[in-house]
Amino acid sequence: MSAQIKLGFVPTRRSVFSAPDALKYRDLTAARLTELGIDFVDIKDINPEGLLFADEDVAKIAQKFRKEKVDGIILAHCNFGTEYVCARLAKELNLPVLLWGPLDERPLPDGRRLRDTQCGLFATGKVLRRFQVKFTYLTNCRLSDPVFERGLRDFMAVCNVVKTFRHIRILQMGPRPFDFWTTMCNEGELLEKFNIQLSPIPLPELIAEVKRIQAANEATEELEYLQDNTIIKIGQQKVSTVAALARAMKNLVERYGCQAGAIQCWTALQGELGIMPCAANAILNDMGIPVVCETDIHGAITALLAEAAVMQRSRSFFADWTVRHPDNPNGELLQHCGPWPISIAKDKPELTCPIAFSDEGSLSAEAKPGNKLTLTRFDGDNGEYSLLLGNAKSIEGPKILGTYMWVEVDNVKRLEEKIVTGPYIHHCVGVYEDVVPVLYESCKYLGIKPDLYDPIEEQVKAYLRGE
Repeated sequence: MSAQIKLGFVPTRRSVFSAPDALKYRDLTAARLTELGIDFVDIKDINPEGLLFADEDVAKIAQKFRKEKVDGIILAHCNFGTEYVCARLAKELNLPVLLWGPLDERPLPDGRRLRDTQCGLFATGKVLRRFQVKFTYLTNCRLSDPVFERGLRDFMAVCNVVKTFRHIRILQMGPRPFDFWTTMCNEGELLEKFNIQLSPIPLPELIAEVKRIQAANEATEELEYLQDNTIIKIGQQKVSTVAALARAMKNLVERYGCQAGAIQCWTALQGELGIMPCAANAILNDMGIPVVCETDIHGAITALLAEAAVMQRSRSFFADWTVRHPDNPNGELLQHCGPWPISIAKDKPELTCPIAFSDEGSLSAEAKPGNKLTLTRFDGDNGEYSLLLGNAKSIEGPKILGTYMWVEVDNVKRLEEKIVTGPYIHHCVGVYEDVVPVLYESCKYLGIKPDLYDPIEEQVKAYLRGE
């Protein structure tokens, strides 16, 4: 199910320009938003004009938008606009801001100009900077221009990423495996810098919930899901344990108010349950609850951001960068032991044994092809955080155990150097859409650095400014 984003619609004018034309474009813009199916809250009840130009209306609008729980605001300059009240409102709300105005018409025969919208946008951009308000600029265009709808929908995706990032809570199921020093994280710093919260639980709490579910036979839905969607090559008792683990993780995610999970997938779990958790992770990943391996907290954060960027339309997959393609000089293997969502498998996956372990409970399947993938990784060390971003496309390659996809990037040596020199590790998250511009733009609101592994920053900026 696609995410629902609500926008606050703030049409603005300045008194020395045409008020009738400002009113006209307020109504035309609202009609276009309605036509596009955008959920928005207007300000028609704030003053007789339904336009922002007076300072005394700022608090009223802010109160209304908070009550309506809007996720971002549109500062629509219906003529020049009043830049300082726009900035005061944006500062008060601390939400993503879309700055836009409709393209001006030809001047009147007598030489008068009615709106001077572009000039007002220049003014508001500067004042927003003075107020230290981050904003997204949608190029001065007509309501009917394709770039208007594209920019609006991209901004809504940015709002979804920001909304997600500001409310992250992750279920940490066990500490990281001892050998995985790469997946260590700074819990206090994540909370202090970003309000990202962890809910750590010991593995015995998870195992106790699994056994309670098994005794009560409460994992029938998960069991049916595995029976219907996988080729089962392990014993029925192990299948039941996988299903119970999936239900247990879901219960604990809900109990602790989390949106994602990170699990210590080996080796203590195998001694207690006799299974790998990969297929159980896959079930939750298909539900839209990302669960990542090796207690990789940064990986779970990445998965939430990637799925927010695609507006929850599709599922993400958590992968290792592993080995080079044997034939393609820019090919690379994305693989993991078997936690990828079943919904992205090319063919029905096998429920079997993973590549590196003897315990059962993993999926094995090649992922379906994709021509424009986004691969990303939130990570940091030494107090600095960034988001690795780039594109890839799937290619043919040798059969591999586990869940996997061979991909081609523009320059694998450049990518390799970027990951090795950090702050990244061998884990990434992929989605089947090009959302690099959305994630790039989101970084300004998140307070992290966008880090493109290909030299495409100018192309991304060109896209964002409507070219």
